[in-house]
Parts: sequence; structure tokens; C-alpha cells
Amino acid sequence: MNENERLQKAIEATIIAGYQLSNESFNYLCHNCEGTDPLAIMNMVLHEIKNLKEKPFFIEKIFLENMVKQLTQTHQAAQATKSEKNQSTNQTTRNIEPNGEKQKTQDLKSPQLPVSPSTIISENTFYPYAKYVPSELEILEDATGKLTSNGTLEEYTTLFQDRYKRIEKILRQRIDVKAATPIREALKAQPKTKLKIICMLTEKKDSKQQTILSVEDLNSSATVLIPNKAPDEVKKKALQILPDQVICIAVIKTKSNLFLAEDIIFPDVGQKTIQKTKEPIYAVLTSDIHVGSIKFNKEAFKKFILWLKGKYGTPEMREIAGYVKYLLIAGDIVDGVGIYPGQQFELTIRDIHKQYDFAIKYLAKIPKYIEIVLAPGNHDTSRKALPQPAIPSEYLTAIKDKPNIHSVGSPCLLNIHGINVLMDHGRSLDDIIAVVPEMSHEHPEKSMRLLLQGRHIAPMYGGKTLLSPENRDYLVIDKVPDILHAGHVHVLGYCNYRGVIVVNSGGWQEQTDYMEKLGLIPTPGKVPVINLMTMEITVLDFKTEN
Repeated sequence: MNENERLQKAIEATIIAGYQLSNESFNYLCHNCEGTDPLAIMNMVLHEIKNLKEKPFFIEKIFLENMVKQLTQTHQAAQATKSEKNQSTNQTTRNIEPNGEKQKTQDLKSPQLPVSPSTIISENTFYPYAKYVPSELEILEDATGKLTSNGTLEEYTTLFQDRYKRIEKILRQRIDVKAATPIREALKAQPKTKLKIICMLTEKKDSKQQTILSVEDLNSSATVLIPNKAPDEVKKKALQILPDQVICIAVIKTKSNLFLAEDIIFPDVGQKTIQKTKEPIYAVLTSDIHVGSIKFNKEAFKKFILWLKGKYGTPEMREIAGYVKYLLIAGDIVDGVGIYPGQQFELTIRDIHKQYDFAIKYLAKIPKYIEIVLAPGNHDTSRKALPQPAIPSEYLTAIKDKPNIHSVGSPCLLNIHGINVLMDHGRSLDDIIAVVPEMSHEHPEKSMRLLLQGRHIAPMYGGKTLLSPENRDYLVIDKVPDILHAGHVHVLGYCNYRGVIVVNSGGWQEQTDYMEKLGLIPTPGKVPVINLMTMEITVLDFKTEN
């Protein structure tokens, strides 16, 4: 931050804390604090006032003068100590030139680095800016309480018909797709006629010579051929199409009922302006805590909680912690019980209720002004089929008296301070990685980008991701979010895709035997933090010593 930004933050911090600067103190802060940090000064002042029995309404100039005096004395003492240390550690060394000849002897001294007043202050104080900012959290879309499936064949038909209609509507909003023709009409066209059809992929057969797509719409089906001589871009798109995905294909009608593909158009998201807040508020994204697992890195998680309280990390880390207002957890809060064969031998807590109790005990230590949102994952007690409703309340009895902890379903669209966040656990990423070439666990953000391109959280039916046949497809991405947040893969990855911040937040579980068999190397303890005013991401590592 430059001087003006820090001055502005100093004034904002004062107002939010409930105080005002007198005219003299305001002018002093603006014009007489050269060489010092105004934000650091105000942090010290606010810290001192906090300890007073009678708190003033106006902060007078004398307060600021005393703080500047203390800072100057501390700075001078630190410089003197460093100078003495440098004199005692000066040493003579010889440098070797590349040709092997010795250079003349030089005295190498440790560089004289200025001590930042803000660094000195923040070692002893923590100012929670976010504490004095009202929360703005709204759940926009959550299927919890709306699910009615009985698992019948008719319901599956209704689900896929709804998916087709919703994504067709998205596709027809594109100028290049508005005039798309129904398959039934396209089959009646004359040979060599160029058309566009909106369809759902039912089967894909790849070979060295060609790719054959079996597609259908609500009334008809057809076969589309992508020959080997097709442009590379079209062949690349064909590799990325997922079963049961709704797309538009530009085709040429042949003499038979076969179509030749000229292009493939995904629903995709248009380039959007990045939404930002007007004040410096941060959101922490994380997932896959896996409380109860022997591989849960509780020491790193404890450091994380201490950091949120302003009691751990470098001065820069603690400054960021002061602006954290939201903590979004995308599933797998606990490791669960009976999730996979032999799991009982890898648990430190074998009772699912106790796992959740311990998880909530951790979360309860987080400052109350931070809004915590919990979504379920495949290890949680919510049903496994998507969409997942919120974790049943009987497992989260400990949060009843904690109004800052919210339980939602997966996927869930929420708004924090004007920023739309689509949060999903990310189970479908396994299916994408298994089917699409060049996708891997090492870069989960690439697979998440494909979900945005297809405008669907989990398009594939019959894979590892179970889908519930609801009367509405809650997994269609109708509204383009500002942030897409997932987990499940246990690997941190993020990117900006057409103005959407895409984040897979990693987790807190060390490598398990299952991960090792997959060749998956997790990144536990690495936490992405988003500054909602700039939408910049900072990654903090709680496995390393700070």
C-alpha cells in the first residue's frame, strides 16, 4: 500500500472503531507524520484507548504525538541494536572469479535495513477491521428442503429434459446460436446445407481416423461425424465434450442422415467485468478438513485458527487476518465412517457425531464476527447424490447457539458483500479427469473451467458422481458467479476464467494410502484468501513456520 492508501485505511479504522479525529489531530496525521506509518499509529492509538476506562469520543493530537514519539524511540533503538550486531559480525571474505584468480580482500557488512513502524506495532497488536464491518451474507440458491426425488425412471427423464431446456435457453442467448434448427428439421435439409443444432451428447466413439457423436434433442436423434481432416480446434473441442452435456454443433448435411461437424459451440460464459467490493474485506476459501482422520493435519489447522484471531503469522499475515469477514468451507468437514473399506483403521474418532462435535469445537474458536459457511462433501452425512442437501441438523447440534456458522447444501449460490460465490464440493472433477485428456489432479482449476464452459456442475451420469433425478436440474449454472469454489481434489489450484475467479481450495489432510495409489500429492495447509476489493488471491501456508 502507498502512503495515501495507508492514511485512508487509518481514517477508516478510526471511524469504524467508533471514534473521530479532531481537526488538529487530522491535520497532524496528514502532514506531520513523515517517516512513520499512519495506519500503524492509529492501530497503536486504538489499542491504547481500548485499555482506558473512560474512552474519548474525539482522538486528540496529543495522543498521536505520543505514539509518534514511541515509534521514533523504538525505531532508533532497533537501529542501534542492528548497528552493534553488524559491527560484531563483520567478516573478511575472498571472492573467486570464474577464471579461478583470487580477488582483493573486501569487507562485507550486513545491509542496514530500516525497521518499519507498522512491523513493530503489528508484532504486539492486532486490529480486526472486519469486526466493525456489518456482514452481508445471503443464500441465493440452495436445494436444501426442495428435493422430492423417489428415484423413478420417469424422474430421470424429467431431469434430463429440464437440463436440456435450461441450457438450450443459455445457448440461444448467443448471437451465433439463436437460429439453431431442431434435429428433426435438420434431417430434412438438402445435402451440403449448413446448419446448427442444439443437442445432448449420448455417446462418443473416438478412433485415430474419426470421432463419432451420437446426439439427441427433445424429439429426435442424429449422428455427427468429426473426420480426421477436421480443423485441430474442432478436434480439441470434441475431446472436451462430456457425456450428457448439452452443446451446439455447426454441421453440414450429407446425402444420408449423417452430419459433418464444422464447429462445436459450448454454452460457456461470456467475458464479464470482475465484481469488487468498495471496502477491503477478505474471504477465506477452504475445504476437506477431514476431522477424525489420522491424516488430518490438526497442527496446521490450529495455526490457521490462531491466525484468524491475529495470534499467528508474520505481520503481513496478521494484517490480512484483520480484514477476514467470511470463511467458506466446500465440504468434507469430517472424514466420516464407512466411506470406504478399511476406513476404521485410519480414524482417530470412530463416532460420526463426535467427529462433528470436534469439528465445531475448532470452528467455535474462530472470532464470532467471521461468517462461516459449511457445505457438505462426499465424506459428510448428507446424501451422496447431487444436489446434496445441507448436513442434517442432528449432526450439527453444536452450531445452534452460533449464529455466525451457517449450514448449506452443495452446490449453493451465495452472495457475500455483493460478490456471488458458487460453492460445490467438486466430486464431478474425478469424472472429468478420468475422461478428458490433459486433465489431472495436479491442476483441478482446469477441470473446473470445463464445468463453466458447459454451464453444469456435474454433466456426466453413470460415473463416480451420483445424480438424483429431481424435477429440476439444480446443477445447471444459470447465473454466472463471480467466484467458483470447489474442493475434493485436495490440491490447491486457481485461475481467472473470463472474469470468474476459479478456486480449488486444497484441504487439510495429508496424503492417504488411496491418494498415494492414485499418484495424487495433496497440498494440505495452503489456504487461498481473496481480497474482495481487488479480487486478488493470496496463498498462506500453515505447514511452514512463520
